[in-house]
Amino acid sequence: MLEIRNLTCGYDNFLLKDISFKVNSSELVGIIGPNGSGKTTLIRAITKLVKPIKGKIIYQGKNITKLNFKELAREIAVVSQDAYFSDTIKVKDFVLLGRIPHFKKFQFLETSRDLKIVEEAIKLTEIIEIKDRFLKQISGGEKQLVLIARALSQEPKLLLLDEPTTHLDITHKIKILDLIKRLNKKYDLTVLIVLHDLNLASQYCDRLILLKEGKIYKMGTPYEVLTYQTIEEVYKTVVIVKENPVTSKPYVFLVSEEERKKYD
Repeated sequence: MLEIRNLTCGYDNFLLKDISFKVNSSELVGIIGPNGSGKTTLIRAITKLVKPIKGKIIYQGKNITKLNFKELAREIAVVSQDAYFSDTIKVKDFVLLGRIPHFKKFQFLETSRDLKIVEEAIKLTEIIEIKDRFLKQISGGEKQLVLIARALSQEPKLLLLDEPTTHLDITHKIKILDLIKRLNKKYDLTVLIVLHDLNLASQYCDRLILLKEGKIYKMGTPYEVLTYQTIEEVYKTVVIVKENPVTSKPYVFLVSEEERKKYD
């Protein structure tokens, strides 16, 4: 579904360099790496907010440079960490904004089909109880669910999420990632998600792409990527990796400086 070919892009003080990978249909792929490794820059490049210096981004066989923003928004939805919220808009109206890419020329009002799709997105994200509230009246976790609902109302084939669980408590983290996994499995929604938490990435993602200093350091299954040797090399900290007793996926334990001194 998505192919990145030898992509170099970025800013004056930072570049992603020679990035290449594929995301297959119905996959849930995680992007991980330390702060400043280029995770958000990669998402912005896929959504045409950052222009390639060289290389290509291919979506379903088409170079995204050939697609305008409206065409792209009919296929790819984004849940970003810096999304803008207007406090004066109600939840259901905010979710309805996701239908705009599907509006026809000179269409100014939503159709019955638009309303039905929005209603389904609200049900899927379980925000029915807050749909008539203003955005200023809901919590951070609820706002993330609202953002996902708006993204789903676009009817995307590919969903991009940039650290959707940042600053949330563990209850909301699990709720959001359970929802994303359910959408991925039940509706064959292809997902590319940036995550800070290595253990959440391990439990929910089919494959991982590990970035370091603007380059791909390693790609593969959580078993292949999340080894203690790899994590210590990239994150420069001592860890222990064990098998999660419930899921058998890798689980990363941090080792404090005080504990390390005991064994030095």
